[in-house]
Amino acid sequence: MDLHAVWFILLGALLAGYAVLDGFDLGVGIVHLLARTDRDRRLFMNAIGPIWDGNEVWLITFGGALFAAFPMAYATIFSGFYSAFMTLLFALIFRAVSIEFRSKMTSAAWRRAWDFGFFGSSLVASFLFGVAVGNGMIGIALDERGVFTGNIADLLNPYAVMAGLTVVCMFAMHGAIYLVLKIPKGEVQDRVRNWIWHTWGLFLVFYVLGSMYTLVAIPRATANFAEHPWAAAVVVVNVLAVANIPRSVFRGQMRHAFISSGVTIIALVFLFGMALWPNLVTASNDPSHSLTIYNAASSPKTLWIMFLIAIIGMPFVLTYTIAVYWTFRGRVELREHSY
Repeated sequence: MDLHAVWFILLGALLAGYAVLDGFDLGVGIVHLLARTDRDRRLFMNAIGPIWDGNEVWLITFGGALFAAFPMAYATIFSGFYSAFMTLLFALIFRAVSIEFRSKMTSAAWRRAWDFGFFGSSLVASFLFGVAVGNGMIGIALDERGVFTGNIADLLNPYAVMAGLTVVCMFAMHGAIYLVLKIPKGEVQDRVRNWIWHTWGLFLVFYVLGSMYTLVAIPRATANFAEHPWAAAVVVVNVLAVANIPRSVFRGQMRHAFISSGVTIIALVFLFGMALWPNLVTASNDPSHSLTIYNAASSPKTLWIMFLIAIIGMPFVLTYTIAVYWTFRGRVELREHSY
């Protein structure tokens, strides 16, 4: 068994899990300011209030797994993207603070300030996640030791910015669909359902433009399809999932729309992995400087021990996630101690 490949797949699964679960949390934050009344904004926050922190477990697990399995790649990514990751960390912390502090006072100015904090932190975090994916696709400048030799301006290249905007639109759509499933039926739900059409339309534009941009600017993105032609089926699934979202919304099948949105995200993460393989960090200046799953990995013994730990630990993460979602199933009801 090639443990290097196994760990690459596990990292992909953790990233996909995080993107699907925390993606709608971030999406709710992005559309939060569109709510008209304080009650509406409270409904939005309470839709994710009991689960947002559990969803971030997937991101923490992803970071820990990357550090344990591929420490050289971890070092390059976190040192090269240091400013971006500190900004991301601040955004994730500020999002949590905004959720917890908003309802501590009844002052309209107080709540409005935290509303902007919740929106801004969710928007920035989503955008930076997309920028990271974009740079992962197009590559970054590395020296022979795998050290990033560029600067923050290099990371904000046109392709990465487009990827960031794509993720923002995708998460906003994902969050709006989730809200329709969670908030009570009525005028507010109907208004949020209309937002889905706008966010889906924006996502579709960036999805199509991003796909064309990728094919033109990154020819190696499709190189692995020649060796693994079966992966082309994921492209078909991805397109069908994107197309099924408006169909499901039009028919009032919101669960189907949410599943399609989740499948869209998972398929895009898979295609991201296919474009990278076997690289973890692609060197844009010299392919020989790229960090792969082989030259950036821990020792075989470490990979094996961590694999055993993952086999034991992952069921707990899945069980926790299922238990939380089962406990807080159903539509939101505002109570005295709600956010």
